[in-house]
Amino acid sequence: MFRSVRARTVARVGIASALALSLGACEGGFNLPSLSSSSPPPQAAPEPGMAPEMPATIRPDEIVGRWGLASYQNPADRVRTEAAAKAQCKQPYVIGAGQSGGVIMHLADQATPQELRLKGSPSGKNYIGPPGPTPGEQDREIVSFDGRVLITRFTDKDAATRYGNMVYVRCGPRA
Repeated sequence: MFRSVRARTVARVGIASALALSLGACEGGFNLPSLSSSSPPPQAAPEPGMAPEMPATIRPDEIVGRWGLASYQNPADRVRTEAAAKAQCKQPYVIGAGQSGGVIMHLADQATPQELRLKGSPSGKNYIGPPGPTPGEQDREIVSFDGRVLITRFTDKDAATRYGNMVYVRCGPRA
Protein backbone atom coordinates (compact mmCIF):
# COMPACT_ATOMS: atom_id res chain seq x y z
CA MET A 1 0.00 0.00 0.00
CA PHE A 2 2.89 2.40 0.74
CA ARG A 3 4.23 1.99 -2.80
CA SER A 4 0.91 2.81 -4.51
CA VAL A 5 0.41 6.02 -2.46
CA ARG A 6 3.95 7.11 -3.26
CA ALA A 7 3.51 6.22 -6.95
CA ARG A 8 0.25 8.22 -7.14
CA THR A 9 1.93 11.26 -5.50
CA VAL A 10 4.83 11.13 -7.95
CA ALA A 11 2.39 10.76 -10.85
CA ARG A 12 0.31 13.76 -9.66
CA VAL A 13 3.43 15.93 -9.28
CA GLY A 14 4.57 14.86 -12.75
CA ILE A 15 1.18 15.67 -14.29
CA ALA A 16 1.04 19.04 -12.51
CA SER A 17 4.55 19.86 -13.75
CA ALA A 18 3.68 18.87 -17.32
CA LEU A 19 0.54 21.03 -17.23
CA ALA A 20 2.49 24.01 -15.85
CA LEU A 21 5.12 23.63 -18.58
CA SER A 22 2.53 23.36 -21.34
CA LEU A 23 0.61 26.39 -20.06
CA GLY A 24 3.85 28.36 -19.80
CA ALA A 25 4.70 27.38 -23.37
CA CYS A 26 1.28 28.58 -24.55
CA GLU A 27 1.91 32.03 -23.10
CA GLY A 28 5.37 32.17 -24.69
CA GLY A 29 6.82 33.45 -21.46
CA PHE A 30 8.60 30.32 -20.20
CA ASN A 31 11.96 29.22 -21.52
CA LEU A 32 13.91 26.31 -20.20
CA PRO A 33 17.63 26.92 -19.86
CA SER A 34 19.94 24.78 -21.91
CA LEU A 35 21.82 22.30 -19.77
CA SER A 36 24.14 21.18 -22.55
CA SER A 37 26.17 24.39 -22.82
CA SER A 38 27.28 27.20 -20.55
CA SER A 39 27.09 29.79 -23.35
CA PRO A 40 24.49 32.57 -23.08
CA PRO A 41 21.27 32.26 -25.09
CA PRO A 42 21.51 33.67 -28.63
CA GLN A 43 20.44 37.31 -29.06
CA ALA A 44 17.69 38.15 -31.50
CA ALA A 45 19.19 39.58 -34.68
CA PRO A 46 18.05 43.10 -35.62
CA GLU A 47 15.62 43.33 -38.50
CA PRO A 48 17.27 43.95 -41.87
CA GLY A 49 17.65 47.65 -42.61
CA MET A 50 17.03 48.58 -38.97
CA ALA A 51 20.41 49.82 -37.76
CA PRO A 52 20.47 51.16 -34.23
CA GLU A 53 20.10 54.92 -34.06
CA MET A 54 23.47 56.67 -34.01
CA PRO A 55 24.12 60.15 -32.67
CA ALA A 56 24.63 62.87 -35.26
CA THR A 57 27.82 64.90 -35.44
CA ILE A 58 25.63 68.04 -35.37
CA ARG A 59 23.91 68.89 -32.09
CA PRO A 60 20.29 70.10 -32.07
CA ASP A 61 21.24 73.34 -30.31
CA GLU A 62 23.49 74.18 -33.29
CA ILE A 63 20.50 74.49 -35.63
CA VAL A 64 17.90 75.98 -33.27
CA GLY A 65 17.17 79.55 -34.29
CA ARG A 66 15.75 81.83 -36.97
CA TRP A 67 16.57 81.03 -40.59
CA GLY A 68 15.94 82.49 -44.03
CA LEU A 69 14.75 79.69 -46.30
CA ALA A 70 14.90 79.09 -50.05
CA SER A 71 15.57 76.10 -52.32
CA TYR A 72 17.26 75.17 -55.57
CA GLN A 73 17.35 72.25 -57.99
CA ASN A 74 20.41 73.15 -60.06
CA PRO A 75 23.71 73.22 -58.08
CA ALA A 76 24.78 76.26 -60.14
CA ASP A 77 21.98 78.21 -58.41
CA ARG A 78 23.32 77.66 -54.88
CA VAL A 79 24.98 81.09 -54.40
CA ARG A 80 21.94 82.94 -55.76
CA THR A 81 19.66 80.81 -53.55
CA GLU A 82 21.71 81.60 -50.42
CA ALA A 83 21.21 85.31 -51.12
CA ALA A 84 17.47 84.72 -51.63
CA ALA A 85 17.31 82.79 -48.34
CA LYS A 86 19.05 85.62 -46.47
CA ALA A 87 16.45 88.04 -47.85
CA GLN A 88 13.75 85.85 -46.26
CA CYS A 89 14.98 86.74 -42.75
CA LYS A 90 12.19 89.36 -42.68
CA GLN A 91 9.86 86.37 -42.28
CA PRO A 92 12.17 83.70 -40.84
CA TYR A 93 11.61 79.99 -40.59
CA VAL A 94 12.05 79.16 -36.90
CA ILE A 95 13.67 75.89 -35.85
CA GLY A 96 12.73 75.39 -32.22
CA ALA A 97 14.15 73.19 -29.49
CA GLY A 98 12.10 70.07 -28.80
CA GLN A 99 11.19 68.85 -25.32
CA SER A 100 12.92 65.50 -25.87
CA GLY A 101 16.22 66.88 -27.16
CA GLY A 102 15.24 67.16 -30.83
CA VAL A 103 14.27 70.10 -33.02
CA ILE A 104 10.85 71.38 -34.09
CA MET A 105 10.55 71.38 -37.89
CA HIS A 106 8.11 70.43 -40.64
CA LEU A 107 8.11 67.10 -42.40
CA ALA A 108 7.48 67.13 -46.16
CA ASP A 109 3.86 68.05 -46.95
CA GLN A 110 2.94 68.53 -43.27
CA ALA A 111 1.36 71.79 -42.14
CA THR A 112 2.16 71.27 -38.47
CA PRO A 113 5.76 71.17 -37.28
CA GLN A 114 6.79 68.36 -34.94
CA GLU A 115 9.80 67.27 -32.95
CA LEU A 116 12.40 65.56 -35.10
CA ARG A 117 15.72 64.00 -34.19
CA LEU A 118 19.20 64.59 -35.52
CA LYS A 119 20.50 61.16 -36.46
CA GLY A 120 23.88 59.89 -37.57
CA SER A 121 24.60 56.98 -39.88
CA PRO A 122 27.39 54.44 -40.37
CA SER A 123 28.36 56.28 -43.57
CA GLY A 124 29.02 59.47 -41.58
CA LYS A 125 26.04 61.37 -42.99
CA ASN A 126 23.63 63.24 -40.72
CA TYR A 127 19.85 63.28 -41.02
CA ILE A 128 16.89 65.12 -39.52
CA GLY A 129 13.72 63.08 -39.12
CA PRO A 130 11.35 61.17 -36.89
CA PRO A 131 12.65 58.30 -34.74
CA GLY A 132 13.28 55.13 -36.71
CA PRO A 133 15.68 53.68 -39.22
CA THR A 134 18.31 55.95 -40.76
CA PRO A 135 17.85 57.12 -43.41
CA GLY A 136 14.10 56.91 -43.00
CA GLU A 137 11.46 57.61 -45.60
CA GLN A 138 10.62 61.01 -44.04
CA ASP A 139 14.20 62.02 -43.20
CA ARG A 140 16.15 64.80 -44.80
CA GLU A 141 19.88 64.45 -45.30
CA ILE A 142 22.06 67.29 -44.08
CA VAL A 143 24.06 67.93 -47.24
CA SER A 144 26.22 70.62 -45.64
CA PHE A 145 26.35 72.73 -42.50
CA ASP A 146 28.89 75.36 -41.48
CA GLY A 147 27.04 77.02 -38.60
CA ARG A 148 25.72 79.79 -40.84
CA VAL A 149 24.29 77.89 -43.83
CA LEU A 150 22.41 74.60 -43.55
CA ILE A 151 21.53 72.67 -46.73
CA THR A 152 19.21 69.67 -46.57
CA ARG A 153 17.60 67.32 -49.09
CA PHE A 154 14.67 64.96 -48.47
CA THR A 155 15.52 61.26 -48.84
CA ASP A 156 12.13 60.52 -50.41
CA LYS A 157 12.62 60.90 -54.19
CA ASP A 158 9.23 62.56 -54.74
CA ALA A 159 9.73 65.08 -51.93
CA ALA A 160 13.32 65.72 -53.07
CA THR A 161 12.05 66.49 -56.57
CA ARG A 162 9.35 68.85 -55.32
CA TYR A 163 11.38 70.68 -52.65
CA GLY A 164 14.91 70.47 -54.06
CA ASN A 165 17.86 71.38 -51.88
CA MET A 166 16.59 73.41 -48.93
CA VAL A 167 18.94 76.28 -48.03
CA TYR A 168 18.65 77.73 -44.54
CA VAL A 169 20.70 80.88 -43.86
CA ARG A 170 20.98 81.96 -40.23
CA CYS A 171 19.29 85.30 -39.52
CA GLY A 172 21.50 87.58 -37.44
CA PRO A 173 24.59 86.54 -35.54
CA ARG A 174 24.98 82.95 -34.42
CA ALA A 175 23.79 82.50 -30.84
